[in-house]
Amino acid sequence: MDTSERLDGRTLLLIGVALLTWSSAYAAIAYALSSFTPGEVAFARLAIASVCFAALLAARRVALPARRDWPQLALLGVIGLTVYHLCLNYAETRIASGTASILISLVPAATAAVSAVWLHERLSARTLIGLGVALVGVVLVVLASGKQVKFQPMAILVLLSVLASAIFFVGLKPFFARSSMIGVTAFTLFAGTLGALPFATGFAGALRAAPWSHVAALLWLGIAPTFVGYMAWNAALRRASASQVSSFIYFSPPIAVLIGWLWLDERPGLLTLVGGVVTVAGVALANVRRRALPSMPPPAEACEQN
Repeated sequence: MDTSERLDGRTLLLIGVALLTWSSAYAAIAYALSSFTPGEVAFARLAIASVCFAALLAARRVALPARRDWPQLALLGVIGLTVYHLCLNYAETRIASGTASILISLVPAATAAVSAVWLHERLSARTLIGLGVALVGVVLVVLASGKQVKFQPMAILVLLSVLASAIFFVGLKPFFARSSMIGVTAFTLFAGTLGALPFATGFAGALRAAPWSHVAALLWLGIAPTFVGYMAWNAALRRASASQVSSFIYFSPPIAVLIGWLWLDERPGLLTLVGGVVTVAGVALANVRRRALPSMPPPAEACEQN
């Protein structure tokens, strides 16, 4: 791994901010779907985030990426944002929440696979074992939390979301080396918003009829999980490898359980706690790096030094 890519304290803080905001998105999406279609929810959160990024670009005078990169970034924005959010929103209306939680947890493994093929990122056996252990921990947490798990044909939408997310994370990585992280993230959000526009033709009417609480859920989705979440995640992605950063997505179900414990007094059972510990152990194992041993001088040189 390049020495410039590291999981230091700042990177871990950025990942934590992203995961906390993203963990709140699932409940907000379910709430907003009471008044809006899945396409309208996807468009609204991306549009709100785009407005926030446009204001940030103007305030900080950040330039957009070079025009030669626009076609690739636009494609990544449509795949990683439009396709991801549309598939996930439609899936939430049809499949069990436990099923979605388990399937979306395949993102780290998918990202590692895409990184190995696309960026030729070397994955050690320890990393692969760690990702597998963490996935087992997530499954334990989901099953112990009492969420319904039922693998239905509609679950293919979640798998499409997983693949779209992995392509997005890995595909963005090279652009951070030659463009501003904020500019790259903003451009993909703009492209993702335009991609979702055809699915929101009735949004204006739904907005007028929706209660304020459901509109507030859209505002939260656009500002916290999308604007703040993606900016924090991409900042972390710029500082460490895609497979390293994505491995922390395994923490989303345990974080959701922790939020329920602290906020709603939903006490986790023993199996949930065991699953959380297994998840932490797996992520730690996946991100451990062997320290290179200091090279020893040849015997002849050692004799001369003595």
